Amino acid sequence: MRRGLISQSKAELPDAALDARIALVRAAMREARHDALLLYSNNTRPAAVSWLTGFVPYWSEALLVLLHDRPPVLVVALTYRVKRWIEATSRIAEVIHTPRLGAEAGRLIAAVKADAALAVPDLAQMPAGIVEDLRAAGPRLVMTDATSAFASLRAKADPTEIAFGAKATWIAHRALAAPSPDYIAGGNLNAIIAAIEGEARRLGAEEIYIAAAPDLARDARLRRIEGEATPGKSFAVRASVAYKGTWIRLARAFADRELIQEATQCLSTAVAGLPGDRGFAPFASWLIEGCRVAQPLEPLMGSRIESPTAPRPGALLSVQAQVQVGSQAILVGAPALLGSAGEAASLLIHPVFP
Repeated sequence: MRRGLISQSKAELPDAALDARIALVRAAMREARHDALLLYSNNTRPAAVSWLTGFVPYWSEALLVLLHDRPPVLVVALTYRVKRWIEATSRIAEVIHTPRLGAEAGRLIAAVKADAALAVPDLAQMPAGIVEDLRAAGPRLVMTDATSAFASLRAKADPTEIAFGAKATWIAHRALAAPSPDYIAGGNLNAIIAAIEGEARRLGAEEIYIAAAPDLARDARLRRIEGEATPGKSFAVRASVAYKGTWIRLARAFADRELIQEATQCLSTAVAGLPGDRGFAPFASWLIEGCRVAQPLEPLMGSRIESPTAPRPGALLSVQAQVQVGSQAILVGAPALLGSAGEAASLLIHPVFP
């Protein structure tokens, strides 16, 4: 469940930006001869619905129904008392409340066209009960998995999404810089994490998750810290921050500054070669994440990814790597923007801190 403030700002997310995205999707629907599009959302997979409407759920489930000649309709498994909140924080023509999402969405689509061709991105990820209710309510509906088609439409970040990514990055950078030298010298990792999270929420993060590698000399893997933890001589903390439905990851290594700068330059050079992965070959481990459909940070490429998905030109990504500088392991990570065809990718910010 989210704990940060979710609000709507038409200055940050203008109607024109959402209208352009919907027009793009409808054009693709017409070309593929799809009569309707159905998108699933919950608090861990909100990105597809958020991209088209601005709706970001605190909890529960929802289905977005998009037809050719009607404004978007959101079917939610929430009580009527949150109707005003949904309408105030998103751009949706109608909100329907029901515990049976699939049945209501199926009836809505079948009432327009009983044998509608229905595109469903991430169909395999949709709960089985919802799919069964869809089939029962619209037995003649023809459902097609439209994951690849939808992913290609939202692959390139538009100016609004880039702005949200930049704001989330700014929040993460300020938050990771928040622990005072006394906190760092005090050797209390929980106090450091608390300072980071508190600053991120003060600056407007909708959500923030903290992971840490308490001792880079022993283990550079990031994990959630539970209970007491004492940091080693060198350690790392990663902040995953959401702002207006856009997620980024930014890591801070607490180690010798010259080593961090060298590791950051290695990361920047590797990122410049994307979507190719040759620049990452020297790293002990690396990971690139981005949003394809509904998962905000989906693993795309990496040292442990068996079936990589190359990011498309213009994608907003989060990149992290373990860089060996001499005998020291340094963990670095930051958001990156993949250039258009023929242009180099670049980090949105270099993860070097005061």
